[in-house]
Parts: sequence; C-alpha cells; structure tokens
Amino acid sequence: MTKKKDQEQSVEKVEDEKIEKTEQDTQENDLQVQLEEAQKSAKDNWDKVLRAQAEMENLKRRNARDLEHAHKFALDGFVKALLEVKDSLTMGLKTANEEKATIEHIIEGLEMTDKVFLSTMEKFGVETINPVGEAFNPELHEAVTMMPMPDKESNSVLEVVQTGFTLNGRLVRPAMVIVVQ
Repeated sequence: MTKKKDQEQSVEKVEDEKIEKTEQDTQENDLQVQLEEAQKSAKDNWDKVLRAQAEMENLKRRNARDLEHAHKFALDGFVKALLEVKDSLTMGLKTANEEKATIEHIIEGLEMTDKVFLSTMEKFGVETINPVGEAFNPELHEAVTMMPMPDKESNSVLEVVQTGFTLNGRLVRPAMVIVVQ
C-alpha cells in the first residue's frame, strides 16, 4: 500500500506542479499583457504630449503674428476715416481757387470740413472740451489768463482760446481758457 500511496502522492505532486506552472504561466501572461498595455498607454500619452506641445508652439506663433499685425495696422480704420477729411479739404481748396469763389462759399466749405473732422474724431472716442460758461476745472482746463468781469460768476470760463480733447475719457489736450477773476 505504500507503493500505491507513493504513486498517488507522486501523481498529486505532478498535478500540483502542473497547476502551479499553469498559474505561473497565467500570471506571467497577465503580467506580459499588463506590461504591453502600460507601454501602449505610455506611448499614447507621449504622443498626446508631443501634439499638445506642437499645438502650443503653433498657437504662440499665430498669436505673435496677430499681435504684430494688430500693432502694424492698428490705425488702419482711423486713417481711412481721416481720408474723408482730406478729401473735404481738397475739394475746399479746389473750390477756393475757382474764379467765381466767394468768401461765403469758402467759409461754408471750411465749416463742413470741420464738422466732418469732428464727427470722424467722435467715431473713435475723441470728445471735444469746450467749457464756455462752465466752472474752471484744472484737470480739464488750462487757464491762459484771468479777466475781471463783475457781471459774470467768478472762476468760470469766459472764453475758450483752444479747444481741448479727451480720448475715451482720458485727457489728450486741456482746453486753453480765459477765466473770470
């Protein structure tokens, strides 16, 4: 009986070894599959990183080019609008040089050109400062002189010598004024 028992144990041992070997092979195969999946995932992620870097470089170049164009052509619309004023001045000069031109026609042309100029400036956020009769404001006005006027309110603007301008609310040039003393 010991021989039979030894044989059974030996068969069981062989079967156990086969099972262990199969389990090891399965684990090795699982590890191999996991390794391949991890390598594939790492490669995919690396490709994504490279694409993202390339896209960022392209975006930087595109933004730099757009910024350069914005600086280069920022005044394009403003210049086109000022060309209307230039055309008006040219027409006024042409009319003034005609034989039948009168002072009234020349003055009328100058007034129209001034209106075109001011409306063009307003389109681009330039506002005029013409403070006749208003209180003197040193932030917006520059006093050229002071005149005593008993019938006018003290420290008010009597006359504007030179109109001032603001650009989008920021002072570009103060109005030069004569102030009541």
